[in-house]
Amino acid sequence: MDRKASRGKKPGKPKLAEGGTVTLTDTFGLFRNVPRSLKTEVVRYLREREADADWFDSTAITARKTLKRLYALLHVKPGPRAQAVLFDERPPEGSKLAGLKDLAKAETADEQAKLIAIHNIPFRVAIGLVKAVNPKVLTALVGRMSPQEVINNLDMLRKRGAFEDTGVKALIESKLESAKTATRVSAFKAEKALESVPVSAAVRQKLEAVADSQVKARGRIARPTALLIDKSGSMSQAIEIGKRLGSLLAAVADKELFVYAFDSIAYPVESAGPELSAWERALTGITAGGNTSVGVGIDQLRRKKQRVEQIVVVTDEGENAEPRFVPALLKYREELKTDPTICFVKVSGATTQLEDECKKAGIAVDAYQFNGDYYALPNLVPLLARPSKLELLQEILEYPLPVRRAG
Repeated sequence: MDRKASRGKKPGKPKLAEGGTVTLTDTFGLFRNVPRSLKTEVVRYLREREADADWFDSTAITARKTLKRLYALLHVKPGPRAQAVLFDERPPEGSKLAGLKDLAKAETADEQAKLIAIHNIPFRVAIGLVKAVNPKVLTALVGRMSPQEVINNLDMLRKRGAFEDTGVKALIESKLESAKTATRVSAFKAEKALESVPVSAAVRQKLEAVADSQVKARGRIARPTALLIDKSGSMSQAIEIGKRLGSLLAAVADKELFVYAFDSIAYPVESAGPELSAWERALTGITAGGNTSVGVGIDQLRRKKQRVEQIVVVTDEGENAEPRFVPALLKYREELKTDPTICFVKVSGATTQLEDECKKAGIAVDAYQFNGDYYALPNLVPLLARPSKLELLQEILEYPLPVRRAG
């Protein structure tokens, strides 16, 4: 079978040539080299790491196969250290990689704890090599963990007796304290740990503080806001998202927050607090069923004279009952003399029905497609915390463009 690569041509169907051979024309994938500019950046990436032994070793520990593939696939000649570490299996004495080999051979827990500490071996690598666990090993492991890793592995630490040793427990609590201001910590993962891990009151309080601090660090919502949650047929996912969004928005809202669940009727939702558990209690009894009238929530805001400057709607946009969203919104804007911004949080399988209707009516909307990752929901806060789209545009324009470094 002959394969010919042709650039600039669209791939066509295989054609039968003379002699029964098939000629394939390909313009992408394995039959094309990567652009020279990409190879230049990859080479720069590799050389920067080779120039710093600790940096290179840390990268090789966590991404050994990927590094080897970069060298091989792009035909980049490795430096002496890279050659020894990746291809000759002879890491230099005293390096992290040599320490990793020693860790795998170590027989006692005390020896393993010492090697983890000396070579600063990352937790996610070391945990697969330790043969036994004692307070010294736990101390070494927790010392190498990031605040997010501590939160993610609380149950594992609990099962291995980490909270029974005062020294290890104090180290865990210090990691949780630093998680309040860490940039790579998910607020919802802290809340999930609260739900699933039986911990002491003190640790629970710290986890709650982490979740609260991380959510508030995303920004404060200074505009009155309405949250409308679609509870019509098959909208169980919308209700679950609504619980989390209600908890999220209540924690950062400086102004009024009005929440309604709707099908063909709007049901007011009031929570006793910003905690996720409080919102779950508030939505107890709210189950998916009925038709979909997004406009009924807007009508309820209008009748109660609840003036808001932004409206967040969790829905699949499949409106099929009166009152309709666009006419209800236009009436609300006229009677209350306000022009709220609209943000649709679209569940899986959502259409663009409401977005298209808003576009025809000259109503600007934002849409956030939920892809199943509840931990990404806090990313909505910066969008909702913006006073206006003009200020958001100004911030984008003021952001410095990336500058390519000199070779």
